[in-house]
This record gives sequence, structure tokens and C-alpha cells, in this order.
Amino acid sequence: MFAPLKAQIAKLNGGKDARLYPGSPLLVAAALRKADTLIACELRPEEAGRLRVALKQVRGAEVLIADGFTLAPRVKPGPTLVLIDPPFERGDDYDQIVKTTAAILRRNRNATVMAWTPLKDLETFDAFLRGLEAIRPPQTLVIEARLRPLNDPMRLNGCALVVVNPPPGLQPAAQAACDWVVARLGSAGGQARVWGL
Repeated sequence: MFAPLKAQIAKLNGGKDARLYPGSPLLVAAALRKADTLIACELRPEEAGRLRVALKQVRGAEVLIADGFTLAPRVKPGPTLVLIDPPFERGDDYDQIVKTTAAILRRNRNATVMAWTPLKDLETFDAFLRGLEAIRPPQTLVIEARLRPLNDPMRLNGCALVVVNPPPGLQPAAQAACDWVVARLGSAGGQARVWGL
């Protein structure tokens, strides 16, 4: 289940003890096919510079100093994966995910949209999911790794990945991964949930 991730970590560390862990841009870049392109958006110039250095050897990768919420809806029709992974430093990130997803789907109904969110409290997450339901997305999978009950909004109590137009076979693989994570990192009351919206 984790073999591809372990292989990328080993490759990044030159086969030696793991000191470095790849972030999502490097993991996506490692999975690119010849005809694929990767457009990575970063608001902070210094972070964009670091990302350019990390992706400089990747054919088809481009790093822009831009707001991904603004650029993502401009994706062309055709096979598309949009990964939304904001830092959640702005108060409207959840609303922006919903608006951006709706705009992407208006242009490309078959696009796969994956949005990562922290899990802090149940009401914030439920409100986000209600917002997504309101745009009537195609098949949508909610993948939750709750490491502890969602009753302390000041803590990171887990994380979730919401996937619109999930690829075949994702649900059982995601359930197995979440079960593993929660069993090893979770506390009493932790829960792995994978379900359709």
C-alpha cells in the first residue's frame, strides 16, 4: 500500500537513511507522464523560489507566483487533476475551495479535484462539506483520518482529503491507508472514515 511513497522517499534520500520527506509537489512531479504538465502556484516569492529549485529538473513543471484559487478554474477541458492544498492561513480557505471546485467543474465536469483540509472541529468540517454538497459535484469521496475526537478546535485533530471524480479503486486503498495511520498515530476515539458525499 505504501510502496510507491516509500520508493520516492528512498530515491530522494539516495537510498540512505530517510532525512528528507517530499511534499506534495515532488510526489506529483514523480508521477508525471511524458505528456503531463504540472503547474504549481505559490503566493510567497521566497517559497516559490524554493519550489522552483526543487522542480527544476522536472520536465513539464512550472512554478508561478500566483493564487491557485484564481488560476485553477482556468484548466483546459480534458484529463485534469487539481490538487488544492492551501496553508489555511486565511479565514476564507474553506469557502475558496468550494468556489474554486465549482468553477473548475463548470469548465471541466470530468476533472478530478482533490482538496486537503485539516480536521479541527466537526462544525467547521461539516459546514465545508455542506458547501460542497450545494454545488452538486459528481461522485465525491471524503477520506478522513481522525487521530482523536474533533472536540478541540485549537488542535490539529486529523486531516481529510475530499476527492471529486475519484479514480477507480481509490476508496479501498484510502481506507487501508487511513486505518494504518489512525492505528499507529491516533489516540482513543480516533477513527478512519472513507465515505461518499
